[in-house]
Amino acid sequence: MSWFKRTEKGITTPTEEKREVPDGLWYQCPECKTVVHTREHEEHAWTCSECNYHARVGSKEYFELFFDNNEFVELDEHLSSSDPLKFTDSQPYPKRIKAAQAKTGLTDAVRTGFGKVNEQDVVICCMDFTFIGGSMGSVVGEKISRGIDYAREKKTPFIMVSKSGGARMMEAGFSLMQMAKTSARLALLDEEGLPYISILTDPTTGGVTASYAMLGDFNISEPGALIGFAGPRVVRETIGKDLPAGFQTSEFLLEHGFLDFIVDRKEMKKRVSDLLRMISK
Repeated sequence: MSWFKRTEKGITTPTEEKREVPDGLWYQCPECKTVVHTREHEEHAWTCSECNYHARVGSKEYFELFFDNNEFVELDEHLSSSDPLKFTDSQPYPKRIKAAQAKTGLTDAVRTGFGKVNEQDVVICCMDFTFIGGSMGSVVGEKISRGIDYAREKKTPFIMVSKSGGARMMEAGFSLMQMAKTSARLALLDEEGLPYISILTDPTTGGVTASYAMLGDFNISEPGALIGFAGPRVVRETIGKDLPAGFQTSEFLLEHGFLDFIVDRKEMKKRVSDLLRMISK
């Protein structure tokens, strides 16, 4: 038997070469740790095929989910926040806005589209948590109000997809005014007999929950969503007691009468269009 020993350095074989995996090719579920191809995850409406964990997604994904053939007209897409209070924390507010716009490709924390959902005209406003935590500032309130007005003009239903950490502290009282502003617009929508469907996703908290998110003709949530006004830690410290198991989850709120339905994201478009057809008849 002959033995051979490699003496030259720098010689590689196919098994020794490192293969680089492109970023974003695989998705690992944070709940059950199952790894799937991102294409498969997208085909399951960004939910886990094993445990049904609903990943957080933004307006781009929800518009793809709802609008027929992903065809819609975006409304007021260029609105951007000003700095009425000259607010500065770790950095000036305008600088924070520009950084968020560069990072996300969005102008603010909500987008509005007009299109068809299973051949029915609708206006959809959808929040993006990636833009300063989906916080509700003046632009968010203005775009939602204009979306409601557009639905009134076109005599179409209005759908709101909420995903927010609450009011935007950099705008202080100006952000809190959006609660009353959007609620008043929804009252006008109701007076004209036009349906409003509110979809609460993970997380929906603060002034958003205390205003338009809970005012739907139907309040619908995705499974396992965190929904509440103050966070669990704040509530626990305020009342000085341990909270019930599952407190502020969509399942807890459904059991206590704050929601009408919990709907799997894969079934959401069909359920919403069925509700709209039922109401219109």
